[in-house]
Amino acid sequence: MYYDLAADTWGPEEKAAIQNVVNSGRLTMGPKVAEFEAAFAKYFGRRHAVMVNSGSSGNLVGIASLFYRSENPLKRGDEVIVPAIAWSTTYSPLQQYGLKLRFVDVELDTLNMDVRRLDEALNAKTRMIVGVSILGNPAALDKMRKFADQHGLIFFEDNCESMDAELGGQKTGSFGDISTFSTFFSHHISTIEGGVITTDDDEINALARSIRTHGWTRDLPDTLELCERRDDDFHEAYRFILPGYNVRPQEINAAVGLEQLKKLPSMTDIRRRNWLTFSNLFKGDDRFIIQRENGKSSCFSFTLILNPEKLINRNKVLDALTEGGIGYRLITGGCFPRHDVIQYFDFELVGEMTNGNVTHDNGFFVGNHPFDLTSQIERFHAIMDIAGN
Repeated sequence: MYYDLAADTWGPEEKAAIQNVVNSGRLTMGPKVAEFEAAFAKYFGRRHAVMVNSGSSGNLVGIASLFYRSENPLKRGDEVIVPAIAWSTTYSPLQQYGLKLRFVDVELDTLNMDVRRLDEALNAKTRMIVGVSILGNPAALDKMRKFADQHGLIFFEDNCESMDAELGGQKTGSFGDISTFSTFFSHHISTIEGGVITTDDDEINALARSIRTHGWTRDLPDTLELCERRDDDFHEAYRFILPGYNVRPQEINAAVGLEQLKKLPSMTDIRRRNWLTFSNLFKGDDRFIIQRENGKSSCFSFTLILNPEKLINRNKVLDALTEGGIGYRLITGGCFPRHDVIQYFDFELVGEMTNGNVTHDNGFFVGNHPFDLTSQIERFHAIMDIAGN
């Protein structure tokens, strides 16, 4: 394919890191994971980072942690404000833990939650806001953070698509009480599979570490006790205190992550240069709606919505892209209430999901990679210029 959705970002450093882990004989979670967690927390200006096996697991463990904190834990039946567009596993842990979702529409140009509707979404049962920055473009995280603080709400930040983006000079993934990242193959850094939870809360950090690994006490930090330690080492080594999972990463994932994290600033710079090429070609063309950058995007991909007023046939456009060797896909997960799975959720729509539906029916994205894509983007533009008529 001439211009694919994803691309390999590894070099010889990542392959050597894997071989070093293999040679060490320590493959399961160990010192490399701890080293990666420390480096990750430092890069994003957080007290703690907890590595897991995917961003989806990060969301699951993060939500679970909020149910077991000592003060004001979440409870089944509590309500959560969520955007109309996000990935499925942004929402699934909320359903699995018995929370009710209140969907708020997105802005058509940023694709992020329309924070002007937060007051409308708020009620006496609201306990949390889930903020999601779509495809590298920061949501109005500062406004969500302020709203959450004003109303005593938890702010959960799903940053799985927007690593290294910035808002007001602050990295996304550092605004939430809990923030999550993905390090899947096609994302900003790749650890094959992987994810990270970040927080400044010592208790959440300890809870997440226990829940990540069976719910046992073995990985709890010495600085915070969730329970009183016993002198019986035989039983303490396998003492379970929380309903947990096994979503541990491997040493290989962390070793690769350390190498990728070193490259992240330069890779983001290249993605941003590609974004300038893309935006300069498409801006001002009223047939197409592209993302309006809020803050400083890390440019996961290039989104394009066919202006519904122009009555452009999306299937015709996608066929032309296929013929031209250009990969494409639905924007994130589309408008989530449109999916069959919604029948299993307790939810309410806060008004109409007008922009979410337009995005679902008229939008798609193409890839952005950390190398020069000038020729690929120019071909994409040329095809769209013809197919969009």
